[in-house]
Amino acid sequence: MIRQVEGMFWLKIRSMRRVCAIGTVLALFGGVSVLTGCAVGPDYRRPAPPDVKSYTAHTLPARTAAAAGPGGSAQSFVVGRKVEGAWWSLFRSPELDRLISVALAHNPSLVAAQNTLLAAQDQVRVGEGAFFPSLSGSVNAARELQPFQSAGLTTTTGKVTGSTSNSPFSLLNAGVSVSYAPDVFGGVRRQVEGLEAAAQEQRFALEAAYLALTANVVTAAVTDASLRAQIVATKGIVAAERNELQILQRQVTLGGAAESSVMTQQALLAQTLATLPPLENQLAQTRNQLAAYEGAYPADFHDPDFNLAQLHLPHRLPVSLPSELVRQRPDIREAAAVLHQDTAAVGVATANMLPQITLSGSVGHEALTAASLFTPETLLWNLAAGVVQPLFEGGSLFYQRRAAIATMRAAAATYQDTVILAFQNVSDVLVSLTNDARALQADRAAETATRESLDVAEAQYRAGAVPYTTVLTAEQSYEKSVIIRIQATAQRYADTAALFQALGGGWWQRRDVAPNIEKCCGVLP
Repeated sequence: MIRQVEGMFWLKIRSMRRVCAIGTVLALFGGVSVLTGCAVGPDYRRPAPPDVKSYTAHTLPARTAAAAGPGGSAQSFVVGRKVEGAWWSLFRSPELDRLISVALAHNPSLVAAQNTLLAAQDQVRVGEGAFFPSLSGSVNAARELQPFQSAGLTTTTGKVTGSTSNSPFSLLNAGVSVSYAPDVFGGVRRQVEGLEAAAQEQRFALEAAYLALTANVVTAAVTDASLRAQIVATKGIVAAERNELQILQRQVTLGGAAESSVMTQQALLAQTLATLPPLENQLAQTRNQLAAYEGAYPADFHDPDFNLAQLHLPHRLPVSLPSELVRQRPDIREAAAVLHQDTAAVGVATANMLPQITLSGSVGHEALTAASLFTPETLLWNLAAGVVQPLFEGGSLFYQRRAAIATMRAAAATYQDTVILAFQNVSDVLVSLTNDARALQADRAAETATRESLDVAEAQYRAGAVPYTTVLTAEQSYEKSVIIRIQATAQRYADTAALFQALGGGWWQRRDVAPNIEKCCGVLP
């Protein structure tokens, strides 16, 4: 793509030099002051979407596996289905909706991104000012003393008289000056084009920040719910193990069990208790992270606890067409805007090597008294035109243009890399959705089986049919299966949020975009 751009670039340079040379002559000798047909450098064209038909090497099933219990329902992939703007509402959690609403309103990173965008928009307007002449007015009053017979001044009668003494006098001056640099070779237009692309970059950087924040809040909320469920399950296991320890202690007292069984059970209970502090530590860190997303301090965060059972798993998941992904992902659009900006910079660097035309003029009045200041006899004016052609700059202009071309080439490669990573991201999530659903199905079955096995082992032990080591083994298996099942359930919610993030989050469907932002950079074409 870069070679094609460079070939078109040099072909256009040759033709534009001829056309703009004629425009230069007209501007200087024919009175033409506004030329808009010349703009050296390559014209930016958005790269075409990659010619791929699928995100994965193998065809994915139309539906995922299903498992009993919350978070275990099957999910279907709907190709071409639109991505909701407020996609997190599909989880049907009022607590989650409120948390995201607060985060969008108070997160400092969003405030910074919004103001960065506004600054970029104003920079565009600053650049557009170069299209117009610069007009300035001045009024001066001076008290002067000149040598005898040196001051020749015009009187109201039109006669030139010289001062007969070297006494001080007042001199008044009022005038207007105009200067204009015709954009013959399009350097200013390329600069403004680059500024507009920079504003687009910030526009999509803001959308990327919105998307990352909402996805992070959902993931943190799911993690919060998962850790709470794991803590509850672990405490339940601790209670069961303490009950078993009490039973063993009574049996040892009655001579029905060995003392070693009590010590083994005590060790198992201690091991289970040791798993609680890390879980509670992770939970506290997750809560602190949620507070940061809301723009609050940890001590001021008092949001309600999340529960996996309160989250609804969306049944129908959108899968955007591969050709649409490059228009939906804000990071891809951001990379395209950077490429646009760097492409325009090549035109700016090229225009700097060509002649620069300047037109200027001024008109004013100069007199000794305010009464005669604006009379015809005191009128002063001048017109000027100039052309400056860089002849020798130590190679700086040449290397600036070459550096701009290299930067454009790097931006094109970065854009391509961003597109590839985006497709990889979607592919990874789709595969995870399928495999993690199967994992939850197996984990749920394993939990059921280990629970039944533990019940049987405990009954057989009480009946004296098996040693207590059998019960210990069954307890450990069930403890692990409960924790794994909770983690697998949470992973399905996290996978769903990751899919919406990978598809762009539906930012173009949102209705909370500020009018000035929308006017600047628009939505999907």
